[in-house]
Amino acid sequence: MTKTTVRQPSSRSTTAPWLGYLDGTALLAWGILLLKLWWMEQLPILIHPNYVPLVIGSAFLLLIIGGLALARSYYTSKGRGAWHWGSAILLCTALISLAVNPRAFASDKAIHRGVDDMSAISARTAPASFRASNRPEQRTLLEWVRTIAAYPEPDAYTGQRAKVTGFVVRSPDLPSHVFLLTRFVITCCGADVYPVSLPVRVQTMPDNLRPDQWLEVEGVMFTLENKNQRQLAIDAQKLTPIPEPQNPYAS
Repeated sequence: MTKTTVRQPSSRSTTAPWLGYLDGTALLAWGILLLKLWWMEQLPILIHPNYVPLVIGSAFLLLIIGGLALARSYYTSKGRGAWHWGSAILLCTALISLAVNPRAFASDKAIHRGVDDMSAISARTAPASFRASNRPEQRTLLEWVRTIAAYPEPDAYTGQRAKVTGFVVRSPDLPSHVFLLTRFVITCCGADVYPVSLPVRVQTMPDNLRPDQWLEVEGVMFTLENKNQRQLAIDAQKLTPIPEPQNPYAS
């Protein structure tokens, strides 16, 4: 009679001493990443300010859960565990994100999302109700766009003064002496941002005016006629370069 020997599969190919720490390390890395974004004041670039406290609380919770997971792995199995693809991907993503600084959206993204389509902008920004500043020169760029969406006749605003901030977008659909002063609006996170803008006319385009440059524009509102379309624009009287604000989104 032949004796058959049944070999048990070796666990060396699926387990290793350090694999048991993978889950806890991934959680710790994400907690550290969120705290780093908060400490470096970069969270407003990625999410709406209303969600910042929630993210900070989540970061501390991840640190606690990650620490408990590491302690459990050490005391129960001395770190030995199985390979988890999900934890590995989360850990790699967190490590890459720690090495990369997020940046606010720029003019290329604004053009891609239809910043020069004024009808689409009006449809997105038309509110059920809103209260703009009483004085026109105190309106923000978003308040101007919402005002126009609610009352679209541009001649109604001719001669009103404006003082708004945003970044420069050069559109091929506009005359050479006109650019778009633009800001993004965020409702939840960076995935749902959309641009709002106003055309700005200058008598002579400054040589040092470049796309994505942040400006404070002071001027007078007028009706711009371009390609058989009439739209409200700013006749610029003063252009002041400003640094990119900590929160680059319109409010």
